[in-house]
Amino acid sequence: LTPELGKLVDWPKDSLPPGSHAEIRKLEGRVLKSALQRGEPVLDAKLAPVGTQGGLSAVIAEGKRAITVRVNDVIGVAGFALPGNYVDIIVNTQKEGDRTNRDQNISKIVLEKILVLAVAQEVSRDETKPRVVNAVTLEVTPEEAEKIDLARSVGSLSLVLRNQVDPDAIRTAGATKADLLALQASMSGTPSSEKP
Repeated sequence: LTPELGKLVDWPKDSLPPGSHAEIRKLEGRVLKSALQRGEPVLDAKLAPVGTQGGLSAVIAEGKRAITVRVNDVIGVAGFALPGNYVDIIVNTQKEGDRTNRDQNISKIVLEKILVLAVAQEVSRDETKPRVVNAVTLEVTPEEAEKIDLARSVGSLSLVLRNQVDPDAIRTAGATKADLLALQASMSGTPSSEKP
């Protein structure tokens, strides 16, 4: 920010928003974490910490890390995983102990409510239209970064878009081929049969 980008306005003292600033010169050199509309107050919540130089590192929360995951248009929720959205991460791999038996495939949610920081090279959270991208950058704890790195080395990853205000963690056993075929059989009312 530079002083000429802002202006002071009269505001009722009793209703000043938390994190507002009374002096424009104190905002000089600060970096915005997200876009502001004309006339919108510049609040601390919209600013990167003092001394940061901007870029993606300025929007990463303290104690968190950014990790980029390669996706295709389907795995990336067909372009609907936008910056500011939350996703769950599913890994598709083989159960431990038998890497040759395709019946041992399992899909399991390994991480929940992961913030999307950027898609491809864009970090703006203002757009609502889908974009087909080949990479999604996620904000994670160091432990979650390790899990993602391991998950992508043992199988393929998918992103599942979730409701922004849903805080609940869901524990599942994962879905296996046997579960899928049993469900299909129960829906059709006939026993399942496999073809090689």
